[in-house]
This record gives sequence, C-alpha cells and structure tokens, in this order.
Amino acid sequence: MAKGGMDYFSCRELIKSIVSFFSRLIKSQNNKNKTIPNQSHLVCCKLFISEGHNREALDAIEQAARLDPETAFINKFEDEAYNRTRYTLVSYVVHDSTGTPIYSPLKQTVVAMVEAAYGAINLELHTGGHPRLGVIDDILFHPLALASMDEAAWLAKAVAANIGSTFQVPVYLYAAAHPTGKALETFRRELGYYTPNFMDKQWAGLAVSKILPEMPNDGPAQVSPARGVVMVGARPWIGLYNVPLMSKDVSIARRIARKVSARGGGLPTVQALGLFHGEDSTEVACMLLDTKQVGADKVQDRVEMLAAQEGLDVGKGYFTDLSEEMILEKYMNLISAKAN
Repeated sequence: MAKGGMDYFSCRELIKSIVSFFSRLIKSQNNKNKTIPNQSHLVCCKLFISEGHNREALDAIEQAARLDPETAFINKFEDEAYNRTRYTLVSYVVHDSTGTPIYSPLKQTVVAMVEAAYGAINLELHTGGHPRLGVIDDILFHPLALASMDEAAWLAKAVAANIGSTFQVPVYLYAAAHPTGKALETFRRELGYYTPNFMDKQWAGLAVSKILPEMPNDGPAQVSPARGVVMVGARPWIGLYNVPLMSKDVSIARRIARKVSARGGGLPTVQALGLFHGEDSTEVACMLLDTKQVGADKVQDRVEMLAAQEGLDVGKGYFTDLSEEMILEKYMNLISAKAN
C-alpha cells in the first residue's frame, strides 16, 4: 500500500472481506431468529468541533457520540494548539425496497453531538490557531465499502436539515451534497474563513460577517455569534496531513503553504494553510483531495524543499486521522466484538 492511501487492489480486497464478513454475520444472526441491517453500505463521518481545551465540553460531546451502539466511535484527534477536535464515526445505511436510503444511526448520533456542543461551547469565548466558521465548523461524510456517494450526500442533507431547523443556525451544503457541487474551499473564501481576525495569526469569537453573502441551504439567514455557521458536505476520501516547521514566523509558513497548494501553482489536488501552532512553532496544514494522485510523501518532500530555501528545519509530517483502510478494519473489529 502506498503511503497516504490505498491502491485499487487493496481497497477491492478489503471490500470483499467486509462483504464476506457481514454475510457470515447476518447468516449467523438469522440462524438465531434475529435480523440485522446490511452493514456493507457504510458511511464515515468526520465532525470538527471548535474546542480543544474544555474537558467538560469534550466529554459531553463524546458521551453523545457513544449513546447509540449502532454507531461506531472510531477515534478523535484533539489539537490543543488549534483549540480544535475532530471525531470520526462510522455506521450503516438502511434502504427501502427500491434501494432508496431511508435511515442511518449516524444521523441521530451526529445531531446529538451537535446539541451537546452547542450546550457547552460559546464561539464568542473561543480563540484558536485554526480558522473556523462556527462551534460546529465542518461535518463531512465519506462513503465506505459498498456505499455510494449518493448515500453519503443523502445523509449529509438529512443532517443539515435537522441542524438548521432544530438549532436555528445557518447551514451550507458543499461538494456532493450541494445542488451544483460547490466546493468547501469556495464557500470558505466567500465567508472570510482564511483571514485571521486576532493578532494576525489566530481567530477569536465570530470571524464571519453577520450578513451572509448568500442564503444558506438550511436554517436562518441570521448568524448567531454564539454558534456561527455550519458546513456539511459529502465527498470522496481525503487525507489531512500536517507538516511542522521549526519557526515562529507564520508569514513564512503561509508563503510555503501557497507554493505547496494547487491554487498557488504547487501540487495538484492539494490545499494548504500556513498556521501558527503553539507558542514556538508553525506548520503547513494540508488537505490531500486525492491521495492516490498526490500522497504524503510528495507533500513532505515539497515542504522540505521550500523550507530549506527559507533556511528552516522541518519536522516529520503526520496524519490527523486513520486511513480509510484502517477505519474499515477498526469498524469490523468493533462490530465483531459486539456480535460475540
């Protein structure tokens, strides 16, 4: 397997093993006069919360994530320097007799986590080194195993509608969940996501204008300073890879990031930000939109080359989440343990 992603054949073999595993599991359960859903149609959710310090708030969110046994809590990544946390969850999709998706435990789980976050976090009091648009900054759905992008998009739209109506926050759909496929990056630029509003290197309080440039897909057009805006999308797998720079100068990190990203003429399918990370370092935070085309090795090499031109040392980069393959394997292990 190439670093940073799965090749076609390893992915195909893993899917075969998943289908075989759940076929045996279903047969075993049916022999006990029980039935379970077809769990070869899986969706992964990555939920990004603007909080990485408040233990009570994070515990409440995680407790909500673990309430439904049909949703697998895969892992989380807490970044105290950014004051940001990402949760990774997986569950199945249920279809009606026509093959239309009608239910997933992920919907209720994600909405419960959102409710817990809004009850414990006030964006007006939040300061962090990573850009964000709201308490719930981003909710991203990926299809796994035999699931389709349509299933991930259906779930994204269902969650967005529930969040908008229940919590009265503006919700923007993006990528496969948006009617025209509008990219997350485009929305973020329009909303001022990339511009620090505190000491030129951090974000504090509500950083988005209260007057939105376009109507949200769900929820009101008015922005609550305490909650902000939510982005909800569905798209193919992405890799989140960060490379530390041994420098306090965030302007250099931004310069390197521009030259790494496709937008700045760098690596195709790569988006990069130069960010202040803690008191004595910066990093180039990268989103790898197609790890098969450009993986972590190429990103690491490019950052090292550009940093050398600036006279800087570079740390070893790291992924902030498990790979698609590892997430599938962990899900299978969790479901197998429950079945026994």
